[in-house]
Amino acid sequence: MIKKISHIGIAVTSIEEATPFYRDVLGLEYEGTEVVAEQKVKVAFFVAGESRIELLEPTAADSPVAKFLEKNGPGVHHIAYEVADLAQRLLSLKASGLRLIDEAPRTGAHNTRIAFLHPKASGGVLTELCQPGEH
Repeated sequence: MIKKISHIGIAVTSIEEATPFYRDVLGLEYEGTEVVAEQKVKVAFFVAGESRIELLEPTAADSPVAKFLEKNGPGVHHIAYEVADLAQRLLSLKASGLRLIDEAPRTGAHNTRIAFLHPKASGGVLTELCQPGEH
């Protein structure tokens, strides 16, 4: 079912200001930055072993990440787990009665397919399931 922790998403007000900590202080390999228009965020990825750290900077005041920052300030936003068949996993979770934010996969960074589970269904942690796409 779950292959690994894909990434940990961290909400920041500025990727440019946050990058030196992850790249220079922690020594994580910087993979680059990408705008994910559908999610209204700019993201930067850093390699941490077989997982990644994803910095999320809002690109619009009405983005979910902007709302998160207003309420909580910078910090851990979500944990993402890699699955083999996201659509099937969502069907199974929905059939079990689990509360979902996304009932169908949508496009995330690096052309991945993503879906979020509601934090009230996962102990207060925003949980993302993702399936790698073509790079």
